Amino acid sequence: MRKSHIGILIAIALGMLFIIGTAGDFSQFTDFETAQKHPDQIYQIIGKLNLDKDRYYDPVKDPNYFSFYLEDREGDERKVVFNGAPPTDFDRSEDVVLQGKMVGEEFIANKILLKCPSKYEDGKMEETTFEAGA
Repeated sequence: MRKSHIGILIAIALGMLFIIGTAGDFSQFTDFETAQKHPDQIYQIIGKLNLDKDRYYDPVKDPNYFSFYLEDREGDERKVVFNGAPPTDFDRSEDVVLQGKMVGEEFIANKILLKCPSKYEDGKMEETTFEAGA
């Protein structure tokens, strides 16, 4: 075998290892009930913000604590805690996609994706992602 063939085989092997290594990080879409049954797993939950319940954020007391209530597509409502500031236009979002896991009765989100209807541009919806600690 030529040295170039060996180099190509090594590159292919490294590429496959990279793909396999990152495949375990993909989360699944689900509801709060399923996420609570498997608290060690990361999930994505789609839902609507409950504007009738309080959202809590006190940047003086703790700038990395934001909580709110979200109703998933199955109608189950849970308290969500995000370790960061509330995203811009959070109250105006049509749908909220959370990534995180259940801890007891609360969903701890490490990422929030907002879909805001007020930001349509030529029929496209703007999506904004916010990560905890960012």
